Amino acid sequence: MRTVLVTGPGSAGRSTIAAATALAEARRGIRVTLLTADRLPGELAGVAVRRIDSAAHFRAELLAFQDRASAALDLLGASRLDAEELTELPGAEQLALLSALREAAADRPDLLVVDLPPADRALAALALPEQLRRYLRRLLPPERQAARSLRPVLAQLAGVPMPAQWLYETAARWDLELAAVQAVVEDPGTTVRLVAEPGPAAAETLRTTRLGLAVHGLALDAVVANRLLPIETPDPWLAGLVAQQRKHLDELAQEFPVVREVAHLGRDPRGDDDLEHLATGPEPDAAPAPARPVEDRLAEDGVLVWSLPLPGAVKDGLALVRRGDELLLTVGPFRRIVPLPSALRRCTVTGAGLSDGVLDIRFTPDPELWPRGR
Repeated sequence: MRTVLVTGPGSAGRSTIAAATALAEARRGIRVTLLTADRLPGELAGVAVRRIDSAAHFRAELLAFQDRASAALDLLGASRLDAEELTELPGAEQLALLSALREAAADRPDLLVVDLPPADRALAALALPEQLRRYLRRLLPPERQAARSLRPVLAQLAGVPMPAQWLYETAARWDLELAAVQAVVEDPGTTVRLVAEPGPAAAETLRTTRLGLAVHGLALDAVVANRLLPIETPDPWLAGLVAQQRKHLDELAQEFPVVREVAHLGRDPRGDDDLEHLATGPEPDAAPAPARPVEDRLAEDGVLVWSLPLPGAVKDGLALVRRGDELLLTVGPFRRIVPLPSALRRCTVTGAGLSDGVLDIRFTPDPELWPRGR
């Protein structure tokens, strides 16, 4: 299964490009599913369209949680919430998206096209499965569940009640669901496609998004330059806009390996025929995610070097903290806790350098932990 995650600056036409991509592939005989929360400009004949309804998802999940926790809530004397009085809270949109992505991927279409929110919110949503799973493991360690027969004794010794079984069961269910979404996001067949109208603001957003994708190990397959005006125009005012678009389009072509051009229709797209004109060509093979190799320089320099591609990163916005078997990586506005490869867990960090968009981190083997003879 191929998965294409479509995002970009707000109001750049990403939902339309996602729909055009899905329709074009369906007309080639590919079994396609489109996941979107927006209204579509056409019928998308041959495409299985799945809607994301964040309000309905929020109500269903909260009511289900309320039912599972009924014993504890009754003990506390809590008043039950009715579906009619529930209004979705901030963050509900991201959780609904992840749930819909998991369900759509379970059907295993040939191609899954996902119409994501604007780039900043999309990156936050794609990072959630990994982050939330880590929080669950820290707050409710699964191994503690095995000691449930000892809970009365432990509660008496500690003087506080131990977590109830339903809480562990809920955490385990959440972890399984998040793991399924994380598997889709991190799958080698998953790539991100950025849609933007060429211009100074869009260029900065694209650079920032590319950096965020690299931090989270996600592959960028193409930038779609949308709503391009015709080069030849007799109108001097339009000619100025065309010149500006072309200038920024040339800059994008120099910075990004694949840039696809989509012409402006002169109106909002209406119907499948219009969407067909906005298609960007057949789906390419999945672009590989940024490689993160560990280079063995023990013989020459006595170190191992871990290279992390971070295009567009600058030293002023870079921070590294080693914490156990993890590396806390901060790059500009992005932060991620990265598990260390197994060989590096027996080493200490002895330096790092950023050059040409690649962060090289040097590790020296700990003689107390490193196997003898190395």
